[in-house]
Amino acid sequence: MRLQSPWTPRLADIEASTAERLVLGMADDIVEGRLKGGDRLPAHRDLAWKLGIGLGTVTKAYAALERRGLTRSVKGRGTFVAIRQAHERRQIDLSSNTPPTMLTERLLARTLAGIAKKIDPAQLNLYAPPAGHLEHRRLLARWLETLGVPADPSHLVLTGNARQAIALAFDLVCNRQGVILTERLTYPGAIALARRKGLRMRGVEIDAEGMVPEALAAALAQETAASKAVYLTPTLHNPTTATMGLARRQRIVAICRRAGAHIVEDGVYAFTSTALPPLAALAPDITVHVNGLSKSLGPGLRIGVLALPAGMMDAAEGIVRDMPMEPSPLSCAVVEEWMASGVIASVQKDLGHETRRRSRLASSLLGKSGLVIDPAACHAWLQAPRGIADRLALAAAAVGIKVTQPESVMAEREDRMTGIRLCLGGPSFEELTAALSMFAELLKNTRNTAVEHQ
Repeated sequence: MRLQSPWTPRLADIEASTAERLVLGMADDIVEGRLKGGDRLPAHRDLAWKLGIGLGTVTKAYAALERRGLTRSVKGRGTFVAIRQAHERRQIDLSSNTPPTMLTERLLARTLAGIAKKIDPAQLNLYAPPAGHLEHRRLLARWLETLGVPADPSHLVLTGNARQAIALAFDLVCNRQGVILTERLTYPGAIALARRKGLRMRGVEIDAEGMVPEALAAALAQETAASKAVYLTPTLHNPTTATMGLARRQRIVAICRRAGAHIVEDGVYAFTSTALPPLAALAPDITVHVNGLSKSLGPGLRIGVLALPAGMMDAAEGIVRDMPMEPSPLSCAVVEEWMASGVIASVQKDLGHETRRRSRLASSLLGKSGLVIDPAACHAWLQAPRGIADRLALAAAAVGIKVTQPESVMAEREDRMTGIRLCLGGPSFEELTAALSMFAELLKNTRNTAVEHQ
């Protein structure tokens, strides 16, 4: 007597063909552990009857699951789950946008020995000023100047990370009756912050150079909000990797100035290229510049910095006095040691080499799929309609690959065009090779299925 299947039949709640909805429903339950390795799936005819769908649809779905390695069929016995639960095996994370690991135990030991003789105990025994210790602001001002950002230490606020700096910037340039205009697809962290603060966010059309000036001008002209701000990433845009040329930057600045809108410039990736001036250099009076060190040195070095126009410092200090954000004095001491010894320049050189190596790998495995890759970026971008992107993300999760959720990069939830961001820096090179190879196969299968249903 055959064992009954433990699975409760269902179709995934997405816009797709019936076969695809069945595949994704099963795949999701396998990944989440509701179906375990060895569990029997319902017989084809039984499943078709319970869901009220065609037998051919079930057969097609089961074949797709087996191609993906999620199930196996045993002649005369039925179809069974072929993989263990997702939490029982290692997942390869391509969703976290971190740089490749460059810092070694030996470097850390040498650094800690060096700062032990220099750090001021008062920095640990006393609360820091609201904007951070002046000597630390001077240190970060010197670093910003290497990126072309004009930085007066008296106009800097230090935070625990760049996301905190974005949150503070939003508080300074936009009130609850205001609007933040941003690239139609943008940094998920900024979207989440705006929504949590109850701020309205409006997406602006983008192209291969980032935000389209004409679209921004039209959107600003239509807005009647009490305050308007523009948040954008001009260098290696997240998620699309686009970089604005000089003429585009100048036009964006001119449009914002005419509209009376402040700019929040996200410069966390600008360390890769200092050939183009930051917006803060083109319009220091209306630009709030956000930066941090986690993308350029390592995720554990949590220091954010906000460079403000003259006149904003009192308001910023008022906010951080109520909600302190200053970074750890030990982290600042590490940066000071590395700047003095030349370690930062060396690490960033090695980081650039490793990033280019990973970009070449992604290009070799996925370059013909329409993947957008910049050799200086730690992430790549595959544009796709919302439905296809959702299916790809679920299919990737089913084989142990975590990717950025397509909805998380959409400034407006009703947008129908999004894509998959693949972060290349976090996994080992071997893991990245395996993950991108599997993703290439998933992409091929998804596109073949889409063609079949046209």
